[in-house]
Amino acid sequence: MGYLDTANMAIAEMREFAEFDPAEQRYIRRSLDVGLARADAFERWARDERDTTSIRRQYLAYQELNALRGAVPSSRNDTRLDSYIGRLVRVSVFDLGEGCLFGFPAYRFLYERLLGPDSRPWLPAAFCAAAALPQIAPDRRKQLLHSISEAAACAPGWSRRQPGFYPDFVPADEEMGMGEG
Repeated sequence: MGYLDTANMAIAEMREFAEFDPAEQRYIRRSLDVGLARADAFERWARDERDTTSIRRQYLAYQELNALRGAVPSSRNDTRLDSYIGRLVRVSVFDLGEGCLFGFPAYRFLYERLLGPDSRPWLPAAFCAAAALPQIAPDRRKQLLHSISEAAACAPGWSRRQPGFYPDFVPADEEMGMGEG
């Protein structure tokens, strides 16, 4: 039965990913390559100098991820709280500032994979804090803050289950159904 639960969860995650805007899908796949060191993001994702600069900045911003993984505060009195939430907001500002994540669902999807399930309780606060900072343009700030549901912001508990689906790079010709085979 455990296998079916895992398969059903992965399918639900695939469906969720499919509902994201194509720009969000691309950014999530690129971010997973950078954040999980899956591939050379410059080779895979840089189409021009602007992309190359963005990826370089992302590698720098994502250096914080190693300090965040496994450092989730256990309570509000945990001495790691300031460091954890500060770093999480700093990385979140980078991602939201790139303009490719249009709301909390895509942000949550990405960060659950970058940081693991223990980060879930902290994601609504980090998202709201990052989205409300002046580095984010006012219209975009409004769009982002409206994207988080009351249920997500006020959840009484969070799943400890690892994500089952990690979207990966698909070459352009295969995306269009023109690959060999």
